[in-house]
Amino acid sequence: MTNSWHPKSWRLKKAHQLPEYPDLKKLAEVESRLASYPPLIIAAEAKRLKDRLAQVANGKAFLLQGGDCAESFNEFNRDVIRDNFRILLQMAAILTFSAKLPIIKIGRVAGQFAKPRSNDSETRNGVTLPTYRGDIINGFEFRSESRIPDPNRMERAYLQAAATLNLVRGLAREGYADLKQVHAWNLSFVEKSPQSARYDKVAKRLDETLAFMSAMGMNTENNAQIREVEFYTSHEALLLPYEEALTRQEDLDWYDCSAHMLWCGERTRQLDGAHVEFLRGIKNPIGLKCGPNMSPDDLIRLFDVLNPDNEPGRLTLIPRMGHQRVEEGLPPLIRRIQREGRKAVWCCDPMHGNTINTNNGYKTRPFSYILEEVQRFFQVHESEGTHAGGIHFELTGRDVIECIGGDQAITEDHLSKGLYETLCDPRLNASQALELAFQLCRS
Repeated sequence: MTNSWHPKSWRLKKAHQLPEYPDLKKLAEVESRLASYPPLIIAAEAKRLKDRLAQVANGKAFLLQGGDCAESFNEFNRDVIRDNFRILLQMAAILTFSAKLPIIKIGRVAGQFAKPRSNDSETRNGVTLPTYRGDIINGFEFRSESRIPDPNRMERAYLQAAATLNLVRGLAREGYADLKQVHAWNLSFVEKSPQSARYDKVAKRLDETLAFMSAMGMNTENNAQIREVEFYTSHEALLLPYEEALTRQEDLDWYDCSAHMLWCGERTRQLDGAHVEFLRGIKNPIGLKCGPNMSPDDLIRLFDVLNPDNEPGRLTLIPRMGHQRVEEGLPPLIRRIQREGRKAVWCCDPMHGNTINTNNGYKTRPFSYILEEVQRFFQVHESEGTHAGGIHFELTGRDVIECIGGDQAITEDHLSKGLYETLCDPRLNASQALELAFQLCRS
């Protein structure tokens, strides 16, 4: 790995999980147009997030990262964006009361369009077609013309991301996130669940706190810390032509301006691979997924490439080991990082190691497995004397039925009732997300 880097240098490395576009001329034309478009985020925002994540690395804040498994072109509307934003605000309010720490909020939004896949093709009823890799690459419909990778989809993804960011920024800054609105954040279908009464108790405590502050003469009407919220975007840096096209230079540094934070997935973290090569050169805060087979030596080598200056807030390590393997796989990684004096955020992803297939043909995740992995993640960090810095969920504010278990007592049979809507992996619904936040408060 040489020090010479350019947004195109990844093209000299072996790239995994990238589509094979049949029309390379059209691909180059789309890349050229994207490179001329305005950035989706500005460097100052990415720098600010890095500062916030440095607080997490130093044990003075907590990271909440979540959102859709894969964003959809067909389900692109105000309600979907608002409801996903709202459930993260609710979870953050609950966790703030428990952790007594600032909660850094990052959405899997405005760019989470591409998905890594285990196989390049899938077969149904004797017909084999390329695998669906996310709306930015090809279509979900099981038709040959839909599954052909189309570079024009990158442009549509950019436009959808821009519109999504516009709405999210408005919600974050223009009063919707006002802490005085915590009661209004509740979703109609959550009001019927056991989480509603528990959430109302948190909202009432917050109301009492704000009333006390007002009585003491503190300004709670026009206080930006009460009326507004910092909210950042993230996605997996998987489709490198898109990421390269949105990379911009500022003050001699390069930033991937498609999102505030990008992460490297478990399937693309090869030390000499194209994705690590791209991510090492951008100055955004970045994440690294750590599966159960990652060795301490692998982790240190990747750490030194992705964060050679050992800068707090630069690198977030995201273990995704599964509830049965986290107690075995996580401690050696933590100990090696500590022994080498490295500074990182530790953020648990309890979703990707806990996926199962049901007898009736659905991919799902048991709520109990998800909760157990998070609890063991916290227990391991407590034993090691380190800061369990965050949690990373695939979730939605919609009333879907994709993960089984929880207070709603969702079973495998419920998955076939018409509310299983994910394009790829199963997500927590809003009630399950709130339940998980409350369960974490008890841990």
